[in-house]
Amino acid sequence: MLTQLEKKVVASIQGDIPITQAPYRDLAEKLEISEEQFLEILKDLCKRGFIRRFGATLRHQKTGFAANAMTAWKVDETRIDDVGEKMAAHRAVSHCYRRDPARDWPYNLYTMIHATDVEACRRIARQLSAETEVEEYQQLFSRRELKKTSMVYFPDE
Repeated sequence: MLTQLEKKVVASIQGDIPITQAPYRDLAEKLEISEEQFLEILKDLCKRGFIRRFGATLRHQKTGFAANAMTAWKVDETRIDDVGEKMAAHRAVSHCYRRDPARDWPYNLYTMIHATDVEACRRIARQLSAETEVEEYQQLFSRRELKKTSMVYFPDE
């Protein structure tokens, strides 16, 4: 269980973090605690496994990446970890997930590929296919973004 203060710290980092000289100090001040206490709570939440990843989200359209494709791969289960690690390490891949295949959809590994245009996404998929020797895949290109938000765990904090 999390304390009320821990929940407030988590809530404070769920949205945009201020772009300032000392963003953690600014967030801590809003909670009326010291920057040191704020950072210690974050470190402890990481150590205890409540926070597994702490990262930034870039709006890829604003950075020149006009195309993206969810690429579904059919990977032999005996190779899924190795192939997944190789694909996840590629700089154009932002997400990589292993999922159970469906009866009419045999794909079990998914990557989100970002590139400057559709052809570049296709080229990256061909490259990943050659590097991993996974030949069966489908690319699903995004046509329009309907929603993109981060998960909010403590909305009332």
